[in-house]
Amino acid sequence: MLSFELSEEQQMIRDSVGAFAREQIRPAARPADESGEISPALVAQAWQLGLVQGPIPESLGGNGDLRLATTGAIIAEELAYGDLSIAAHVLAPRLLAFPVLEMGTDEQRRSHLKRFTGPSFASASAALMEPRWDFDPAAMTTVARRDGNNFVLEGAKCMVVLAAASEVILVWAASANYDRVDGFLVARETPGLSLGAREKNMGLKALETFELELKRCRLGSETRLGGERGADFKRAMSQSRVATAAMGVGVAHAAFDYARDYAKERKAFGVPIATKQAVAFMLADMAIEIDAARLLVWEAAWHLDRGEDAHKESYLARNYVAASALKVTDNAVQVLGGHGYIREHPVEMWLRNARGFSAIEGLATV
Repeated sequence: MLSFELSEEQQMIRDSVGAFAREQIRPAARPADESGEISPALVAQAWQLGLVQGPIPESLGGNGDLRLATTGAIIAEELAYGDLSIAAHVLAPRLLAFPVLEMGTDEQRRSHLKRFTGPSFASASAALMEPRWDFDPAAMTTVARRDGNNFVLEGAKCMVVLAAASEVILVWAASANYDRVDGFLVARETPGLSLGAREKNMGLKALETFELELKRCRLGSETRLGGERGADFKRAMSQSRVATAAMGVGVAHAAFDYARDYAKERKAFGVPIATKQAVAFMLADMAIEIDAARLLVWEAAWHLDRGEDAHKESYLARNYVAASALKVTDNAVQVLGGHGYIREHPVEMWLRNARGFSAIEGLATV
């Protein structure tokens, strides 16, 4: 039986992360979008919440907290309610730390997880998407070929968050015969790995993303995530889709709240526009979309927490959120009328950010 009642600890996390998003992230969102830069001081504050280092075992310097996909989804939604770019930046180290934590060898955990338990933010990332209009995670063109005890990686990646600042990047690549996908822990200074210029995107303007090119990157077998057994790419994709979808819910929720409050205050012909049937019905539809999307995200997360295959559920959640977040943010712009189109109000920024959910994979993980 499905149950989405939050535990006392989850409610505390939701309250604390939500308060941080509203009080610290939201005021910084517009300046970050305009400048293309996120305040290091804000990132340092977020790091103190323990959102990355929490689940890392105490033996490696972490807190040893229980890691749950449902809790991760709650955190992703609350942070994105404040701002999507800042949320993705703050959670980027999870893209490497959490797969290593769950699927890495003992040596990989010892080598890579300690960097995330220090007092300062530690950049890390994962490279999944490829610069192709028909990108499909199940049919990657980035390939890893065996060469004795080594692997040779060839291909290109895009939308790699914080790639320039990351010492190690988890690169996902198909095997030479395309029968599986593996992750490789690739150091930035690896010969053959080159970093392109920072990408210029329609939304997520404050988030640093880059293209990577891999030309005969020779890697030792110890860099393969999980060693000889490899990694469960299907589960890793489900975890990523749950996180990305949860962020979409957060963006939609922010747009709805702003439009609702605006409609209550804005008057036309002497009455608030929220009392007009067309606006009231639009707001009601937005609220329905958000609740439906959140339930799909939590259902997928619930399956992950039970150790079950959540491939279908996470895919449905991701696709539904891609459409619903765009619909809700577009409706928010409409509720504000002409004000929705100007940068004095944040709804146009949320619309630009929401547009990316239909194209972006691998933005975060739970």
